[in-house]
Amino acid sequence: MGPLGLHGGGEFLPGDEPFLRALLTAAHPAAAERARSCLPAPADGRDPAAIRVVVVPTAAARQRPDLAVAMAEEAFRRIEAATGQAIRFEGAPILDRRSADGARWAGLLAAADLVYLPGGDPDVAPAVLAGTLALRAITAARARGAVVAGASAGAMALAAWTWTPAGSRAGLGIVPGLVVAPHFEPRALDRWRERITMAAAGLGLLGLSERTGVLSIGRSGDDHGRTWRVFGPGSAHWYPPGGGDPTVACDAETLVLPG
Repeated sequence: MGPLGLHGGGEFLPGDEPFLRALLTAAHPAAAERARSCLPAPADGRDPAAIRVVVVPTAAARQRPDLAVAMAEEAFRRIEAATGQAIRFEGAPILDRRSADGARWAGLLAAADLVYLPGGDPDVAPAVLAGTLALRAITAARARGAVVAGASAGAMALAAWTWTPAGSRAGLGIVPGLVVAPHFEPRALDRWRERITMAAAGLGLLGLSERTGVLSIGRSGDDHGRTWRVFGPGSAHWYPPGGGDPTVACDAETLVLPG
């Protein structure tokens, strides 16, 4: 099962490079394994070992999904130029239920080494993707080792539960046991707790600063959750179910979260 990434927002802007590099490093094993089985070489002549990055701007459907994809490509190309790691970048404009059930995008997602859901409106991605062919393809890609990541509203959607302007609702459930609070500041904790009834659902709250993300790096030693590493200039705040003092981690430090 491939790694998971959650990001607090401000994705793809200058300063977000540590998280993007971490995602590509984590995606490399999936790309290498795919390249070993990719015979003959791709007909388009591209490097079969290039990491296949697919950005899904579903959460930005009401805004500028094309801009979200363009910003993502520019950011990943910066990393490609700096590291020399070849990237094969694609946007998958899944903006409604019809496109989410289309075979074209499902095939692209299933072959990805890194699937990234950037931000937008928090109600859109759960409503559009839940139960669709696209979501099954994302799950299949992760099952063979691909990285699945989300930022801001995209990260919220990947969680077990999320907040929307119409109230709280189930997320996509790819990341169990928690709710993601992007653009997080500790002084906003009460507002988040008012939005989402975490105690009743047995969920914790993961607050992530902008330009800061966490990446799952394996099972924790006691096997009660996953160990996640923090990347970026901000911090990650973990508030366990039922309240209590938070655990705060900064760049290169780790957290143990449900999963």
